[in-house]
Amino acid sequence: MARKDIFSSVMNPAPMKPERNDALSYVVTGASRSIKSSFEELAKGSVVELDPALIDGSFVSDRIDEDDAPFQELLTAIETRGQDSPILVRPHPTATGRYQIVFGHRRVKVARQLGKLVRAVVKPMADQDHVIAQGQENAARQNLSFIERTFFAKRLSDLGYDQAVIKSALALDPTTFSKMQSVSTHIPEHIVLAVGAAKATGRDRWWQLSKFFEQPGGKAKADEFVHSDGFNVGESDERFIRLFDFLNRAKKPTQKTSTPKAKTWSAKDKLLSAEMKDTGKSFTLALKAKNASRFGAYIADNLDELYRAFGESETVRKTGD
Repeated sequence: MARKDIFSSVMNPAPMKPERNDALSYVVTGASRSIKSSFEELAKGSVVELDPALIDGSFVSDRIDEDDAPFQELLTAIETRGQDSPILVRPHPTATGRYQIVFGHRRVKVARQLGKLVRAVVKPMADQDHVIAQGQENAARQNLSFIERTFFAKRLSDLGYDQAVIKSALALDPTTFSKMQSVSTHIPEHIVLAVGAAKATGRDRWWQLSKFFEQPGGKAKADEFVHSDGFNVGESDERFIRLFDFLNRAKKPTQKTSTPKAKTWSAKDKLLSAEMKDTGKSFTLALKAKNASRFGAYIADNLDELYRAFGESETVRKTGD
């Protein structure tokens, strides 16, 4: 099955001269070499059956949600034909008699739901080797979304691991790692959790979304939007699009319309006053006081004559110019 192919490729890589990780473009040394050796030993290791009640999750999470169709397919497959490939655990570093998952979280979850024992290889590992093995197995499976890998990298960084370890664990090229840093820096984790794993949404779309959060008020707008009615409808990729479109519209500046200042005029006899507003495209004249109605009617009755007089004055003005 595909799992065996994954174990074969990850645990028994073909020799290279010099030994290099093409995804990282640097010579594999230190922790990466140690993990490669651990994979090779794991391929030869004895498989045991463990009670899933004795197994705890990794100390660093690499998933956002698991209630998806692929998980249901895995559950059906294991229920039908059993667990084809073992998981990797290490003796729990602080709890005697317990184990900690290095990789295989979903298979453990399936075993718990089905009431089955878990086929596993037990391998003592330091924390750094643990996270590199966890990340490299995820990279081999290629079923974590970009945002899940991004926040796995962030959690490793928060735990104090340096960039070389994080890049090795996730097989990251410099461009992807840089965009991951931008996304995890600007998009709060609770917003990401509200969106979900967004399996079909790639690196560049998340990076573009992160730019909206750099805008003044972007985080507050996003926070309000993800808590609004209707946001949670549909799959996580739909929620991503919904949030992206909302922030894209919100970032467009609204054109400010200046309110024209009103001018006023009053007759000496105090029987008429006028308020005038000129926007350049319209001119509003409002008449008030005792003679407002009669004077307004007079203007209306004499518009032709007034406009003719206006035209003559314009001709005289242009001639004078």
